[in-house]
Amino acid sequence: MNTATLASVPADRGFASLEAVHRSIPVPAAGSGWAARARRLASFAGPGYLVAVGYMDPGNWATSLAAGSRYGTGLLGVIVAANLMAMLFQAAAVRLGVAGGTDLARACRDHFPRWANTWLWLGCEVAIVACNLAEVLGMAIGLQLLFGLPMAAGVALTALDVSVVLALQRRGFRCVEAVVAALVGVVALCFVAQLAWAHPVLSDVARGALPGLHSLTDGNFVYLAVGIVGATVMPHNLYLHSAIVQTRRHGTSAQGTRQAIRCATIDSNLALALATFVNIAILVVAASAFHRAGQAAVTDLSQAYQLIAPLLGVGIASLVFGIALLASGLSASVTGTLAGQVVMEGFLAWKLSPGLRALATRALAIGPALVAAALFGTAGASKLLVFSQVVLSMQLPFALVPLLWFTTRRRSLGEHAFRRRTAALLWAAAGGVISLNLWMLAKFVAEL
Repeated sequence: MNTATLASVPADRGFASLEAVHRSIPVPAAGSGWAARARRLASFAGPGYLVAVGYMDPGNWATSLAAGSRYGTGLLGVIVAANLMAMLFQAAAVRLGVAGGTDLARACRDHFPRWANTWLWLGCEVAIVACNLAEVLGMAIGLQLLFGLPMAAGVALTALDVSVVLALQRRGFRCVEAVVAALVGVVALCFVAQLAWAHPVLSDVARGALPGLHSLTDGNFVYLAVGIVGATVMPHNLYLHSAIVQTRRHGTSAQGTRQAIRCATIDSNLALALATFVNIAILVVAASAFHRAGQAAVTDLSQAYQLIAPLLGVGIASLVFGIALLASGLSASVTGTLAGQVVMEGFLAWKLSPGLRALATRALAIGPALVAAALFGTAGASKLLVFSQVVLSMQLPFALVPLLWFTTRRRSLGEHAFRRRTAALLWAAAGGVISLNLWMLAKFVAEL
């Protein structure tokens, strides 16, 4: 393994993933007044929202819907813990991109042996295909619910969103960030309305957030818990975030780097706080509407769409649900395309056009989605959505371990590496995720 220090490599070296937008957004010079600080912080706003999209995509919806319908708010603690871990891990991605001047995929290619990179790349591609599968199915279900479009036709139509991605990229990276942030805002507002209509009792929510130990022996409970972790802490987001924070042209001195890390981390935490609210809202709305005596568990998005209005007693609740689902799928498709581009350029140094890369990834996801739509309809599609999130969770350790290897060692990031206490917390969180995945595998093997 090559142990060359990442921090010693200039941040503006010749090759970079997403090279067309690398260091393309200027950052105002540091000032002492609050207005100067606000302008500087605002210049870093954006990448966090592209990452936050992955924490509220259609796969997340299906997982949280199944969890809330079956267990009420019993899995709420898992959502909160997963989102807090996500903030830690995304902060590590920020640090690698800003202080190391490289993205995670490129760092792996430069410092790990070829055989390791091959497996890491293949695992990441599997995660991206699983993510795209969730987006394709979610958008197709949204199109069916809102416009009556058949599932198979909706799946095929999702290939057209590639043109949306290309049009946004041609207008500059700030345009991409603005559109995605607007879509995130739409999803958040829709769930503010859903929460208001659901009238959840806060004391009941708090009590239900602490599951009993007997739940840990429930295979379905553990399965959904793993799915929530996979839907929340998404492996491709770690690669994406470490690349897109490099779109800012900040000072490369030690002080300038520290300020850039601080501002980019604030952007990430604010965006993920919004994602945490949405995640909590999805589960609480599902628990309030569907976890009732005599009410069968609702695990199908279309069933939820049809039932949510009469159960909440608000006629437009279903329409709002469908709009939010479509907005989440569209925004996630933009970031999924960018993540695929970063991974391929970083690991393989291949520079495919964004259009070709998006079409290739979409084609791999459309096949399974068409089969699920044709054979099982929306019920089968919803189950496949949950399964896609478990696949993401299983791939997460293969992104986490390299990320923490680079960001917790002074040999890699010098003075910008995490201090011992933070590093210990990061490794403990990663250990928890890996342990949960191993537990899930053991459950599967035992039930075979």
